[in-house]
Amino acid sequence: MSFDPAATRQVGRTKLRVSQLGFGAAPMGNLLADMTDEAANASVATAIEAGVSYFDTAPFYGHGLSEHRLGAALRRHPRGKFVLSSKVGRLLKPDPAARTPGPFATTLPFDLVYDYTRDGALRSIEDSLQRLGTSHLDIVHIHDVTAKWRGDAVEATYKQAMDGAYRALADLRAAGTIGAIGVGINDVDLMCRFATDGDFDCFMLAGRYTLLDTTAHAKLLPLCEKKTISILLAAPYHSGILATGAVAGAKYWYADAPQEVLDRVRKIEAVCARHGVSLQAAATQFPLAHPRIASIAAGYRSPDEVRAALKACAAPIPSAFWNELKAAGLIDPAVPTG
Repeated sequence: MSFDPAATRQVGRTKLRVSQLGFGAAPMGNLLADMTDEAANASVATAIEAGVSYFDTAPFYGHGLSEHRLGAALRRHPRGKFVLSSKVGRLLKPDPAARTPGPFATTLPFDLVYDYTRDGALRSIEDSLQRLGTSHLDIVHIHDVTAKWRGDAVEATYKQAMDGAYRALADLRAAGTIGAIGVGINDVDLMCRFATDGDFDCFMLAGRYTLLDTTAHAKLLPLCEKKTISILLAAPYHSGILATGAVAGAKYWYADAPQEVLDRVRKIEAVCARHGVSLQAAATQFPLAHPRIASIAAGYRSPDEVRAALKACAAPIPSAFWNELKAAGLIDPAVPTG
């Protein structure tokens, strides 16, 4: 099994098609560590030259920095060569004293304000277009309606998102202003609720269908199959460990990997070694074997990281490798592996 990273798959029932290997621009917002403008431009150029056509960002990433950098890099290339997605749910308010929170090393001087209303979604899209320097977004996701980000307000936020942002996005899709609408979260149960309550084309699912986590397989993916919803899989390497291996300081969900995760990755690496397969190749290709996965949107900090992902996507992997992972209980025997 292997995959052509530039080959495209359809997004839901829409006319949009995205490359099997996508480009997640969270690192351009200085996720975990600072990144230079030069590295951002070179990484995007390397991806586009190789045929990568799907790029994703969000206002949250670096508080607008990712959108600024991605827009500047993409403006060097014809708009028709790529599919671009961003997200709604957070507005940015200027504040020279704004603190740098969470997973970003440094951000632009803006505070985040949650807003999932109709007006908030429309304002968010307009702001994103200006930061990106483009006339339109192809895909727009409702972002981070989860307990991690909204705490006890998650139910009220869900209602606001469905009554407000969702209806605004559906109207824009009906008017042809955007091509597809989705949700970007890592909570499988909430994503199932969105799938049931709305008419979505795609979901940006973070880290829930990987070599380390197949939570989406039992319920969400069958539901998406039934409703023809495509999955755009973010965080396929779980912040790094499935690309770097179980090395000192390996990251898992934006933090140092716990011992049990390190132990499991070492077991997978041992199977990789027996079959001459790189861990990154296995992690890149595993999600793509499922027909609901349209693209995997990994994040890159350099052209070398882009080239490594391209190589991993196209590397041949024998079926015996996947059979051994299943026999050892390292992946669910029921998941498709080509």
